[in-house]
Amino acid sequence: MEKLEIIQRISKLRTQANLSARALSQRIELNDGYINRLESKKDFLPSMEALLKIIEVCNSTPAEFFYYDMQAYKNDLPVIELLRNIDSNSKTLVKEIILKMKCL
Repeated sequence: MEKLEIIQRISKLRTQANLSARALSQRIELNDGYINRLESKKDFLPSMEALLKIIEVCNSTPAEFFYYDMQAYKNDLPVIELLRNIDSNSKTLVKEIILKMKCL
């Protein structure tokens, strides 16, 4: 994941959580301008600790943040959970079904 995409995802999470840049900076216990500088100058990345705090404060999870499509995560999660709990032969069958569906 590129630096710009990480910053864009932070901005999207913050907006979805209805937090101003200043409020998020305060809630993660960093200086008031931290998030504003991150989003506007795009000249640094947060530490892993800061990123995990941002994700938590914005009511998200690392899995959602790093999922290939944050918007689709909540819809995809039930399918992901089902796939986690089936054996590899069943996963192969599911994969073949999906590939056939794509060809229709």
